[in-house]
Amino acid sequence: MTKLKTIFFGTPDISVPYLELLHRLTDVQLVVTQADKPRGRGMIISPCPVKARALQLGLPVRSPEKLKDIYEEVKNIPFDLGVAVAFGKIFRPDFLALPKLGIINVHFSLLPLLRGAAPVQHSLFQNFKKTGVSVFWINPGMDDGPLFLQKETAVAEEDNAQTLFEKLIPLGLNALEETVKEIEAGHMVKIPQTGEPTLAPMIKKEDALINFQQMTAQQIHHKVRGLACGPKARTFVNQHGKSEMLQILQTRLPAQPDESAAPAGSVLAVESDKGILVKCKQGSIWITRVHPAGKKPMSAADFANGRGLKPSGDVFFCYG
Repeated sequence: MTKLKTIFFGTPDISVPYLELLHRLTDVQLVVTQADKPRGRGMIISPCPVKARALQLGLPVRSPEKLKDIYEEVKNIPFDLGVAVAFGKIFRPDFLALPKLGIINVHFSLLPLLRGAAPVQHSLFQNFKKTGVSVFWINPGMDDGPLFLQKETAVAEEDNAQTLFEKLIPLGLNALEETVKEIEAGHMVKIPQTGEPTLAPMIKKEDALINFQQMTAQQIHHKVRGLACGPKARTFVNQHGKSEMLQILQTRLPAQPDESAAPAGSVLAVESDKGILVKCKQGSIWITRVHPAGKKPMSAADFANGRGLKPSGDVFFCYG
């Protein structure tokens, strides 16, 4: 059987195994990524992970600022199918019309839930009990094209963004392999999305701020889970008249409900095996692991001991 001729569209680390799979299953004609950007501490202009891997595989790569910059080139490439995974750019209708069969996308949610750039993070923010992957046909709209197939997985209470990605990436690979084989066999599945859509917009740096005065313990816990891959959840700490930023890497909800009347942001307890118990707008939360500015990540208990932090009724954790 003649292999499908494909073009792959992707950029970050999570896209790399999908490129490798497509390279094994199909005849990849071109790899398209976002433009090279400054990366690392030295902010040196360097290729994204997908481009670096494509070059290792000996595949031709283009990294345009805009897709229209390579439209004429792609127009002259005879290919059957486009495959996009975390590409990060919008396809214009004229570009979508170039492949014979269309362009499919692997999306990390059960569409129409969580359309947008950050479905994994938002599934944790909202404390989903299940999520999954959707392979769908790209339309000019945002993640609203017809579905080819979906696969589900459970979201565990202890999952954060990193562990959930570790579940979803192989699930998506399985879904993409099944899709490619079905398309090769001539089965062009297009199932309309049904149900009320929800959105999962890109996470901005300001979205990572934790406000103990306005957020419940549950909201804070789920936000910390969702931001495990960055930008990390952060707050500000006040001590001796100084305020500085502190990243919150891990939290845990108390076994017993909090009935304290202390102001939100107050330290209620410090325990070596649990961390720092902080009052929230509603309830309280154990901060178990933190990353102070200019230092290495550490347990919250070590941070508290280094600061001489004790329950005092003072508001220590604040919004800014």
